[in-house]
Amino acid sequence: MSNKSAKSNSMDMTEGSIVKLLIAFSIPLLVGNIFQQLYNTVDSLVVGNFVGKEALAAVGSTGPVINTLITFFGGLSLGATVIISRFFGAHDDERLHSAIETTLALTFISGIICTVLGIYAAPWLLRFMDTPEDVMPEASTYLRIYFAGVFGLLLYNIGSGILRAVGDTKRPLYFLIFSSIMNIVLDLIFVIVFGMGIAGVAYATIISQFVSAILILILLTKSKENYRFVWKDLHINMQLVRQICAIGMPAGLQQAITSFSNVYVQSYINGFGSGCMAGWSSYSKIDMFVMLPMMSIAQAITTFASQNLGAGNLERAKKGTKTALIMSVGIAVSVASLLWIFAPQFANMFSQEADVSYYCVLFLRQNIFFFVTSAVTQVYSGTLRGAGNSKTPMFLMLFSYVAFRQVYLFIVKQVCYTPSLVGFGYPAGWMVCALLTTLYYWFSGWEKKIKLK
Repeated sequence: MSNKSAKSNSMDMTEGSIVKLLIAFSIPLLVGNIFQQLYNTVDSLVVGNFVGKEALAAVGSTGPVINTLITFFGGLSLGATVIISRFFGAHDDERLHSAIETTLALTFISGIICTVLGIYAAPWLLRFMDTPEDVMPEASTYLRIYFAGVFGLLLYNIGSGILRAVGDTKRPLYFLIFSSIMNIVLDLIFVIVFGMGIAGVAYATIISQFVSAILILILLTKSKENYRFVWKDLHINMQLVRQICAIGMPAGLQQAITSFSNVYVQSYINGFGSGCMAGWSSYSKIDMFVMLPMMSIAQAITTFASQNLGAGNLERAKKGTKTALIMSVGIAVSVASLLWIFAPQFANMFSQEADVSYYCVLFLRQNIFFFVTSAVTQVYSGTLRGAGNSKTPMFLMLFSYVAFRQVYLFIVKQVCYTPSLVGFGYPAGWMVCALLTTLYYWFSGWEKKIKLK
């Protein structure tokens, strides 16, 4: 089947207006990311308003733990996305098909590992973070239920990643919107009607995630296009596994270790009590939404660069990077400005308690404009990953987000241990990483190492 037969649902980014392509690719992806983020955010909104600040703190404190395991497998899916994009851009249907079957086989195996590790490691990780006793029972309940159903999340993410690799962001979005609305409805029913508390929002989340996973798996199986998933062809091609891991493993390790470093940040926050924890949880949910446009553009430039480099067009890939950077920084400044002004209103959405709102506003107004530096890092890193260079972004982010940030927090605790300075650990790492990534992109000669078509 030729590549042209897939035009209706896929996107060839090797020709046409760069701005239009990036927007067309990013918008459905952004909306999808927003609904994906709504899963955990709605959990926080419901428990914060209908259960209490301890439950809100419990949901927030589990975030770094959940992300540590999930982002590792997310990095591996990024490697698969880059490889699939390359084969799609090169019109190599045979290897495209093999890459998809191999990727899904790895996902099934990864889902089992992730579920088992998450369930058994949850209590230990919560104790490692010095989770307060009044928060521990609910945090443990939420985390164990979440990981019991994490297979659905992994399967949805890899399935939508396969479709993104060929430029199809719309259909996964429709499924995600449906399952996100289901999550909201189930949250309210389980908590308000049945009084299930934090267990209710956890069950609502995993049920909704499984629905989205099943829908996208049916889509891939029933597709008539060249990226159709055929169950009887399910296999593991070790050569492709090595290629996927060469790109995805560095990204996965970087993201997992970075997320695990956030466990340390959470442990510092936990020392200020459940009010500060709940405020930090609220802030974290809001700043994730600020990150989403930048993440979507970064994902778009990864696919854009990968397809164009697969087609041998280096200059177009670099023009796409410049365009993506302008878009990302502009959006970051605009959104940050609005959030700075309306910080109290956003904080009150999660909790009406004065101490929770105070800390949320504090963290928001202090950190929000520094997301501009994160935008720079994400765009340049996205291009490098699209070029097959995942190791450099990994090392730069590990240094900035883990090593530097931990040194910063250690010094803060010894010199002036306050919530404000602990919270500033995030932007401190962002600034260092943006500087190092920019220097590498412009002066390392990375493009000379690419084997063009």
